[in-house]
Amino acid sequence: MKRIFEVDPWKITTHTLNPEDKRLQESITSLGNEYMGMRGMFEETYSADSHQGIYLGGVWYPDKTRVGWWKNGYPEYFGKAINALNFTKMQIFVDGVEVDLAKQVPSDFELSLDMQKGLLTRTFTVLNVQITVERFISVAFKELAGMRFTFKAIDGQTHQLKLVSFIDADVVNEDSNYDEKFWQVLDKDSNLENSWLASQTIANNFGVPQFTVIAGQSFKGDFAANDFAVSDFAVNNTFIGELTATKPLTFEKRVIVTTSRDYASEAENIEANHRLVEKQANQSFTTLLDEHIAIWAQRWEKADVKIEGDEAAQQGIRFNLFQLFSTYYGEDARLNIGPKGFTGEKYGGATYWDTEAFAIPVYLAVTEPKVVKSLLKYRYQQLAGAYHNAQQQGLAGALYPMVTFDGIESHNEWEITFEEIHRNSTIAFAIYNYTKLTDDHTWEQNEGAEILVGIARFWADRVHYSKHSDAYMIHGVTGPNEYENNVNNNFYTNWMAKWVLEYTSRIWPNVSAAYAEKLAVSATELELWQKIIAKMWLPKVDVTDVDGVKRQVFLAQDGWLDKELIPVKDLPADNLPINQHWSWDRVLRSPYIKQSDTLHAMYYFPEAFTEQEKRDNYAFYEPFTVHESSLSPSVHAIIAADIQLEDKAVEFYERTARLDLDNYNNDTKDGLHITSMTGAWLAIVQGFAGMRVVDNQLTFKPFLPKKWTGYDFRMVYRGRVLDISVKPTGTKVTLLSGEDLKIMLDDEEILLTNS
Repeated sequence: MKRIFEVDPWKITTHTLNPEDKRLQESITSLGNEYMGMRGMFEETYSADSHQGIYLGGVWYPDKTRVGWWKNGYPEYFGKAINALNFTKMQIFVDGVEVDLAKQVPSDFELSLDMQKGLLTRTFTVLNVQITVERFISVAFKELAGMRFTFKAIDGQTHQLKLVSFIDADVVNEDSNYDEKFWQVLDKDSNLENSWLASQTIANNFGVPQFTVIAGQSFKGDFAANDFAVSDFAVNNTFIGELTATKPLTFEKRVIVTTSRDYASEAENIEANHRLVEKQANQSFTTLLDEHIAIWAQRWEKADVKIEGDEAAQQGIRFNLFQLFSTYYGEDARLNIGPKGFTGEKYGGATYWDTEAFAIPVYLAVTEPKVVKSLLKYRYQQLAGAYHNAQQQGLAGALYPMVTFDGIESHNEWEITFEEIHRNSTIAFAIYNYTKLTDDHTWEQNEGAEILVGIARFWADRVHYSKHSDAYMIHGVTGPNEYENNVNNNFYTNWMAKWVLEYTSRIWPNVSAAYAEKLAVSATELELWQKIIAKMWLPKVDVTDVDGVKRQVFLAQDGWLDKELIPVKDLPADNLPINQHWSWDRVLRSPYIKQSDTLHAMYYFPEAFTEQEKRDNYAFYEPFTVHESSLSPSVHAIIAADIQLEDKAVEFYERTARLDLDNYNNDTKDGLHITSMTGAWLAIVQGFAGMRVVDNQLTFKPFLPKKWTGYDFRMVYRGRVLDISVKPTGTKVTLLSGEDLKIMLDDEEILLTNS
């Protein structure tokens, strides 16, 4: 755990520049707008260790992964978001000396991310000049990144300033195989007023389209254009200015980025880029920034969570929502939510099951339904890829990928790619969850039904019947607990496969005529599904927990109780995290659980399990859970709250809310854990406030953490906006807009009106 930023309700601020923490600082101060984003690296030269990273939504490359032990069905490539051309790059010279904070010790240093405004500001003094840099990536003008530099002389002297502004395509991915560069320059041009560069991903052997990205830069301010240049991989413009003691100087750099995802040809892309450069040229920096801030205000109006009495908790939830919305807000149904968003390259930056498991429940409550509809459409558009993935394994139906950009599996770890097949059921859960929260059955009865039937057919083929046990089983899998590979009868995987078959069977009579004819589910299929449902292997066993209490729990997997069951609390502290200290062989033989596994079904379906089942399984398995997945603490917070373990719920909330701000897992320098940033909201709303939809009615059972003096959140529910305020004196639910609504609050039905 390491905290390098000050605690503030709306800002992420530091007054320290420590080279050892530079990458951590860059991750935490990342900006994005769904279309593009970047780490919080400095614009000007910084010659010490840094991770310069700019990423574009939907722009990726299939990096080769072929190895000597190739197996049939192995993915042909590892799809990854790639570091795009660097359009923030600057050189700043004061009296002929280049500014480089790795070489010069700045005074009055401040770096501050304003989450309310979506604005990153940095101020420092070197060489007797105070420099302030403001940066935003517009949520009002998706192709626009704006930067403004202000210079002030602090010594009463006159200084000669020179600025060189680049667009640089000579970039690499830190995680590329064989140190390969993924970009080539197609075209470029520069003059005294502006410059632009067109780059394209290099050719590949996998049929993946090449992407073209164009960046055009233009300028405003007090500096005079002096020179320009074009090189093999870059363009630049040079400006000069005389800084006096009486007059500060400003310089604005505006960049427009367009990609081939939106334009059919290079010529159209270039023309569009030039047109957009001209469009913003007549607007002031203040106007462009204000339009951006106004949209952030609208987002916060729907989604803000207010916490009283604990500023660290308040900062944590806002930081998580800010970075989540910076990554995705449903503007483009071709996009999804990568686990690192625009903040780093780890995990490839592609789509994971995290979206359906953790992100959709949040977006359902803090945005309009169309945002989640975009995420559902994303998976529907990739259904053909899911059928391809199943066929690669010799199986029927649809297998949604663990990692993808286009629906085809592109992960590079066998045990994850083709054993962690539980993710297939979470795609079905997303359809169920959307329908349950919105009461809109149209997707479920049409496109959603096509997805559900494909997944159900996969499970019906993937199970096998054990004559010995008279049960259907699923062998050779990895559950959500990735610290156990190639196991048999993982409880969560089996339980969810059974649920998918139940759910698909239940909705089948209501499927639209067009889709019923298209899918043609036979009576024989339905009969087989019912047999599997009735005889799925889901054993319960008697155990004794770490406190000596006898429990009855679902068996996590065959043979789990035969492990050496030493609880986490009895491990030496210097062994943790085990994924950074133990060999993989030792991890796999251990009883330690990376994230919620058996408990995960109880997170999805709390009403499907008795309170005693939740208590028993939580008490038995949590002591063996190391929470080395960023997704784990929120699930445990929600279940702990559900079974009235309030102190544990708050403990896990604090971990998930400040996972990156406090660098809990010592890996935030590689990028933020975007999809797990949903966890803080889930812990508060589904955990502390007990929000559920039960029997088609919205219900709350809130409690107030002892450290807090109150909390308040808003949610969108079936065309209404509600405000939920929890205080020591009780809970108040207010209908802010929409029709009257009956809800359950602490087991009492109340009528909400806005009259």
